[in-house]
Amino acid sequence: MLTAPAGLSAEQEDLVTEIDAMVERHGQGRDALIPILQELQATHGQIEDLAMQVVANRLRMSATDVYGVVTFYSFLKTRPTGRHVIRMCRNLSCQFAGKQAVAEQLERELGVPFGETTEDGLITLEWVNCIGQCDRAPAMLIDDQAYGAVTPGQIGGILADLGAIDR
Repeated sequence: MLTAPAGLSAEQEDLVTEIDAMVERHGQGRDALIPILQELQATHGQIEDLAMQVVANRLRMSATDVYGVVTFYSFLKTRPTGRHVIRMCRNLSCQFAGKQAVAEQLERELGVPFGETTEDGLITLEWVNCIGQCDRAPAMLIDDQAYGAVTPGQIGGILADLGAIDR
C-alpha cells in the first residue's frame, strides 16, 4: 500500500488519514468503493483528485476506474456543491407534467441556472434523469427529500423553508 506522497500539505495528509480510516471501516474490496465515495461526498461535499487517487490505491484499482464511477453517478461530485442540492427530474413524465415551468421558477427565484450554485453557497441546481417519482410528476429532490406534483407556485415556499429566500 502506498504511503502518503511527500510534499503534501497538512490538509492533504489529513485527507489521506481519513480515507485510510474509511478503508478500515468498509474494507479493501471493490464493493467498498461506493460506500467510501459516498462518505467522502457527505464529508467534503465533493471528491477531489487526490481522494480518488488514494482510494484507488487503497482498493487496488486504477484511478481511472474510480474517476469513472465518480463521474457516472450524479450524486457524486468532483466540484463543490451548495449546502442544499435541488435535483429536478427531466424524464418524459416530468417533461409532460410541466417541469420546465418549475425549473424556470427555481432559476428566477435563486438567480442561477441549472448546473450552478447560488453566490452564498446555499443551493445548487442540478438536472437528474429520474428520481422514481413518475406517478407524482413533475418531481424533484432536495437533498434526500422527494417532492412530487410540484408547481411553480410552490417554489417560493419551498425555498423559504430552506432559508434561500425571504417570504
